[in-house]
Amino acid sequence: MNISTPQTAWEKFWAASGAAQACPQLMTELLLAWSEPQRHYHTLRHLVECLDALEGVWPLAERPAELCLALWFHDAIYDVRARDNEARSADWARRALLEGGFPAEAAQRVHDLVMATCHNAQTLAGDAALLVDIDLAILGAPPTRFDEYETQVRAEYAWVPEAVFRSKRREVLQGFLARPNIYYTPHFRQRFEEAARANLCRSISNL
Repeated sequence: MNISTPQTAWEKFWAASGAAQACPQLMTELLLAWSEPQRHYHTLRHLVECLDALEGVWPLAERPAELCLALWFHDAIYDVRARDNEARSADWARRALLEGGFPAEAAQRVHDLVMATCHNAQTLAGDAALLVDIDLAILGAPPTRFDEYETQVRAEYAWVPEAVFRSKRREVLQGFLARPNIYYTPHFRQRFEEAARANLCRSISNL
């Protein structure tokens, strides 16, 4: 089942957390953050695509409600010129959940899940592995959507000179290809690994 709107997902997944109410003010703040004008790929569409992917692996998650909240926060702060977006997003998540009455250990787990999207870990397991695989599902998207994603990423880095962007982007994509597996979980490897490698090779050849 696809998520029709982010608001629908917020209410559904927040309810699964056992919280008394869905914190509409926090949802509004997050929706505004995801709608900032500098975003072209890291938009509400990306969030909804991630939430749709979570629907498909909900039974595989250890704490699915926390995984959902981590998805809401994982790109909540997105400054294309900054290098600490994940840390700032993770800190916001922890602070907001503590203010919302979540136990400290749950807020810390969500913080740590968001930090997993730095994509610098050699190995991941559990919900962190699912979160990162969901975030990277775009790499295995149909070619038309993947090409659109690449165009959107370039638009977010429009301020970077073309030669520099091509070099850096090639480095990033080759880094994914160099992994023994792009995806950490069997579910995502089976569904997306082959398509992701084909998309990455094609994109690299076009840079």
